[in-house]
Amino acid sequence: MATDRMNENWRQVCDQIQSIWSDAEFNEKEMKKARANLRKMVQLIHDKTGEPKDEIFQKISAII
Repeated sequence: MATDRMNENWRQVCDQIQSIWSDAEFNEKEMKKARANLRKMVQLIHDKTGEPKDEIFQKISAII
């Protein structure tokens, strides 16, 4: 039950990330590698978009 909830929450976070950074393409494998690791997620988005890491961190913090 808890695992299902965690997976659903993760899907929601992924959907939000896709929505915010809609110009970038994130494949499932990349997203899974960054799961539960904020630094990896920020780095992934930074690599894809070039957006400053502090701005990415603020946006992600607002959705989690």
